[in-house]
Amino acid sequence: METDKILLEVVTPYRKVLAEEVDEVIAPGEEGQFGVLPGHTPFLTKIRIGDLLYRKNNQLFHVAVTNGYAEVGYHHVIALLDAAELPSEIDIARAERALKRAEAELSRLSPEDKAFFEERAALERALNRIHIAKIK
Repeated sequence: METDKILLEVVTPYRKVLAEEVDEVIAPGEEGQFGVLPGHTPFLTKIRIGDLLYRKNNQLFHVAVTNGYAEVGYHHVIALLDAAELPSEIDIARAERALKRAEAELSRLSPEDKAFFEERAALERALNRIHIAKIK
């Protein structure tokens, strides 16, 4: 591998979503977005629901991701996630149904209910999937 590239691997319990040499990675960390360029200092961090971006040959690509962890090395980023989808894999109609379902559930729940936080996470996932799918 070239030393001016990063090997980005996005993995879920079910499959390897992506394995590519890229120029830059921008990921949604628990403390906010973080960026990685070749030669970055190694670290381990949590990933939250959001848009994992990567740049390759001056093109920007998106991946809809959910909670998990990322291991960053000098020339690699491995994201181990509960779920991840490329924009072309997202079923917008299904995501919109999930959004409506989560909104309806949240309207009847209070923050004291355990299900409230599960539904709020479902709402965030649906909104993220819709956003990523509609990026041109």
